[in-house]
Amino acid sequence: MKRNDIVILDGAMGTKLWEKAENRVPVWRYNVENPAIVSDVTREYVEAGSEIVQANTFGANRCAVQKSGRGVGEIVSAGVRLAKEAAAGRAKVSLSVGPLPILMEPYGDLTEEEAAEMFAEQIAPGVAEGADLIAFETFMDADMLRVAVETASRFNLPVLATMTFTEAGKTIMGHSVERFVESMEGLPVSAVGINCSLGPEKAVPIIASFEQFTDLPLIFKPNAGKPVEENGKSRVEYDIDTFVSESMRALDYNVKYIGGCCGSSPDYIRAMIRRIRG
Repeated sequence: MKRNDIVILDGAMGTKLWEKAENRVPVWRYNVENPAIVSDVTREYVEAGSEIVQANTFGANRCAVQKSGRGVGEIVSAGVRLAKEAAAGRAKVSLSVGPLPILMEPYGDLTEEEAAEMFAEQIAPGVAEGADLIAFETFMDADMLRVAVETASRFNLPVLATMTFTEAGKTIMGHSVERFVESMEGLPVSAVGINCSLGPEKAVPIIASFEQFTDLPLIFKPNAGKPVEENGKSRVEYDIDTFVSESMRALDYNVKYIGGCCGSSPDYIRAMIRRIRG
């Protein structure tokens, strides 16, 4: 296999940071409390060959950050700056934005206007710091993702959007691939797809189903699994060879962007590149 049309993403940020950190805290805190490990992880992915690396900004929204006594702008700006410095022009940097930790109407009390304000508060400092694109990941509510992408459209950067699905092909809120794709219609999104929750062999049938509903390029970022202890050593569910071999099946579909999510590492990305680039 030799595919030069595929864009190589990075792997897990959070689980890699927790491996390096002495204390486990919300990982966005490391941007100001332990920036060296954030730079190290980003640099390792760049050296492995990732063409887009995520800034350590996932989850750095008002709801979470205000509890720490810091500002969203401080955390997000630091995250993008660290990523840009570590990438040193060898990879693009995406501002990573996750779902808000409170439910939007009609499931909860958060209005669309309030959600949009919170997303803008997180996006604006990342754009100002020089992010090359915006990546929305691990969303479960298609309507909240729609609000997030609508908000991002004001900043004139490419947008990648992924949701996280169960084996049944729906999010835990019951939203299907079809509903996800429909929610993106008319919005300036460059690619859609899936990340997190599932390992590659369970995620492939879901990414395949996207072709029924959209011609947009697809994103595939499955999990390598949660760390488990075995004979005194820590390992993840999918070893590198299994993860890469199963992930390659996704390239039979319209996948343009590929990487890993929880449990994956620069070694996973390096092995993936060997398979894809030949």
